[in-house]
Amino acid sequence: MLRDGGSAANRARCIHPDPAQNARMNTPLPLATADTRRQPTVALALGSGGAKGLAHIGVIEELEAQGYRITAIAGSSMGALIGGIHAMGKLDVYRDWVSALAKFDVLRMVDWTFSGGGLIKGEKIIGTLRGLIGDALIEELPLAFTAVAVDLDREREVWLSRGPLFDAIRASIAIPTVFRPHHIDGRRLVDGALLNPVPVTPLIREPADYLIAVSVDGAATEPSPPPPAGEETADAPGYRQRIGAFIGRLMPHGGNGDATREPGALELLTQAMDLMQANLARLRLAAYEPDLLIQLPRNMASPYEFYRARELIELGRLAAREALAHWPRGATPLT
Repeated sequence: MLRDGGSAANRARCIHPDPAQNARMNTPLPLATADTRRQPTVALALGSGGAKGLAHIGVIEELEAQGYRITAIAGSSMGALIGGIHAMGKLDVYRDWVSALAKFDVLRMVDWTFSGGGLIKGEKIIGTLRGLIGDALIEELPLAFTAVAVDLDREREVWLSRGPLFDAIRASIAIPTVFRPHHIDGRRLVDGALLNPVPVTPLIREPADYLIAVSVDGAATEPSPPPPAGEETADAPGYRQRIGAFIGRLMPHGGNGDATREPGALELLTQAMDLMQANLARLRLAAYEPDLLIQLPRNMASPYEFYRARELIELGRLAAREALAHWPRGATPLT
C-alpha cells in the first residue's frame, strides 16, 4: 500500500500549539541510525586446481556466513565450475552431491578416449552436471560471471561471459592432454589456468566493495598421512580392482611418504602444471593485487581426489575464516 502525508486539512490538524513540539514533529525521522551498516559486496576470483578447487565452496559459504554479498565471480578451470554453479544459485545442490561421491563414483564419470587431443572427452562429466544443476545463459544469471579459457590458435586469454554456462565451464576446465579442447564459435579453447590461474583481471571494473581472490596454489606444507582406502576398493570385484590399479598408476595420490615410488604420467604432468601455475599466479597477483588473497597449500590434495570433498570444503572454510579474522580491511562499510 502507498502511504503519503494525507490532505492539507489533515496535516493542519496535526500542528501543535507549542513551537518546540512543532519543530520536533516536523523533523523527518532518519531511515536508519548513523552507525547502520550495509552488507559489503565482493567480487570473487576463484583459481584453478581440480579437486583442490572444492575448497572454494567452503570459502564462499564462509564469506556469506560472515555477511558478505558476492556480486561478481570470475573463475579459471575448477574455479569456473564452482563459481558458475554458485552464480546459478545451486551450490548447495552440487555440494551435497559431490560430498557423497566415492572413488569409483568419480571413475564412472570418466569417458576415456585416445583421440581428439585428450585422454577424457568430458561429455559425461558435463552431462551429469547439466542433469544435476540444469543450464542457463550466463547473461541471465543473477550474478556477473566470467569463465576464463585460452584460445590455443590465437594464443590469447578468452573471457566467456555470454552463452550457455556449461559450454563456458567445459572450455575452462579443458586441461591440455587430459581433456579434449572445447570448440566455441570455431575457437579451440582449453584450460584458462594456462595464462590466468587466479583471474582477478576480469573483475577489476566490477563495482564491488572488495575484490577477493582464492588460490589453491599456495606454498606446499608437510605431507599428511594418506586417507584410509575406501571400502569399495577392498571389496570390489577383480575387474574393478584392476581398473583402480591402472588409474592409480596414472593419477597422483595424496602424500604417502613413499619416496621410491615412480610417479605416473599424469602425476608428472600435474606436478609440472602445479609448479607453472603457482609461479604464474604469483606474477599475476603481484601485478593485479586483490584486496584479500585467501591461499591454500597446493599439496593439500591431488587434482583428482574428488572423493575427499567434505575435507576439502572444510579446509576452504577454515582458510577463509582465518584470512578474514586477520584482515584489517574486513570491517563492514558504512551506508
